[in-house]
Amino acid sequence: MMDLPSSTFFGRKIQKKKFYDNISITPQLKRVFVEQINQIVWQNKIAPSTTNIAAGERVEELEIIVIKLNQRNLNPKVLSQIDRALPYHILFLLEYQDETQAWIGYKEANKAKPGTFKLGTYYHTDWVPNGNLPLKLNGLNMDAVYESLIRQIAGDRLAPDGTLYTTDIKEAIAHDEQRQKFHKKIAVLEKKVQSEKQFNRQMGLNSELKQLRIELESLI
Repeated sequence: MMDLPSSTFFGRKIQKKKFYDNISITPQLKRVFVEQINQIVWQNKIAPSTTNIAAGERVEELEIIVIKLNQRNLNPKVLSQIDRALPYHILFLLEYQDETQAWIGYKEANKAKPGTFKLGTYYHTDWVPNGNLPLKLNGLNMDAVYESLIRQIAGDRLAPDGTLYTTDIKEAIAHDEQRQKFHKKIAVLEKKVQSEKQFNRQMGLNSELKQLRIELESLI
């Protein structure tokens, strides 16, 4: 767990049913809630009222939701479902046996629909022993704390050239999303090259692959 002021402790258990009863979700996702999750706890509330951190323009408060698992992985769609249900910015801590993993998604207010949020890319840490999660509350206001946590969890994904804090967070995430699209395209083409039997066709695919790698390098 993170080292947080005792004033932030909330400790309220949330029934899993609240995230799938009376909400239109697929039977598959409901099964994930039932089978993969043991317990959901609203563990901490980080806000000006519980810390000496000033209010932000975009982030009012940050909730820490602990999800205790029945297995060592969780379908990320569950996190999206919880994020949609709770109108707050959220840091998720997954727990399985004696290990913890942090997840956070970029979440911003939807100007077209006041009171709702748009969800972006999710980032996560490696699994670490309980108590060894290397996350800190850095920043003088809630906006800065939230941005710092995203950058800490995303690591090199948002700083491939080492410029960790010189790029606007939204711009950094947009660049990362572009890079991930190129990585997926490259992976698909590499498989095609390996399975292609015709030499001429293989040469053409290799040419496409080379161009994609050049374009990817230009984004870094």
